[in-house]
Amino acid sequence: MVLRLGRPGLPGATEIATTASASPRSPVTVSFLGVSTLLFDDGESAILTDGFFSRPSLPKTLALPLRSDMHRIDAALHRAGITTLDAVLCAHSHYDHALDSAAVALRTGADLVGGTSTGFIGRGSDLPDDRIVVVENGATAVQGNFAVTFVESVHSYPDRAHGTIDRPLSQPARVREYRCGEAWSMHIEHLPSGRTALVHSSAGFRVGMLRGRPADVVYLSIGQLGRRPRVFVEQYWQETVRAVHARSVVLTHWDNFFRPLDEPLQALPYAFDDMSASIDVLNVCARRDGIDLELPTLWRRADPWVKRA
Repeated sequence: MVLRLGRPGLPGATEIATTASASPRSPVTVSFLGVSTLLFDDGESAILTDGFFSRPSLPKTLALPLRSDMHRIDAALHRAGITTLDAVLCAHSHYDHALDSAAVALRTGADLVGGTSTGFIGRGSDLPDDRIVVVENGATAVQGNFAVTFVESVHSYPDRAHGTIDRPLSQPARVREYRCGEAWSMHIEHLPSGRTALVHSSAGFRVGMLRGRPADVVYLSIGQLGRRPRVFVEQYWQETVRAVHARSVVLTHWDNFFRPLDEPLQALPYAFDDMSASIDVLNVCARRDGIDLELPTLWRRADPWVKRA
């Protein structure tokens, strides 16, 4: 493989639409906050996936033990309008998902919900044990107005920190200590409205894992997908989007998470991924199947259930 320098540009409106803004009548909104961090909020109840806001630089990530950056966390929570949360839901325990999960739960009064490895991250923090919820495959956790079912999936290839966290993990900790643990696909139902979404936060799958779990919207990770063969990307679409009979797909985990959120988002460098290659194939799949393919806008309170004209 020839190493390409630079990074792809973000696609324009002619290549992919952006998710519609919420209206005052939207029963629930979703805000994209970078990587696979998503805020589901109905004005009465709110849940957050991952909550990764520190976003340390690449040199710091590679060279130093990591701590949550409380200034960046507080700034992001303020910008997103988050004061309290019912839960922080951790998709898996790599640092770009779980580094800040316990800190965000502490700041917002939330439960930290995830697999065994995420539980050990919680136990290595100041989070009380009664606010750490460890789930199993197929389990449903009701958090406020949301029911979240956890379906075990597979991390995207390659998994650079494979394995599990087997004891309490306290900060500072090296990036390699944030081992993956279980990789979850999370089916979310907003109970008052019946609206459903699937948050699939890593570009892997188990064949048939989502059968019988319909979802209106899929928040689909494309991290590292641009380096996989076309046949894999098409099967990934089949096992996630088509398996749940989704009407729209919103792409996540494409932004360069080594940059802070107060700088404009950009795609990951080619050394890590090729966002444009992913979108080229996914656009073909979406047009063939009559499914809306969308890119979220940072901080925007969106209504992904609105059908585009």
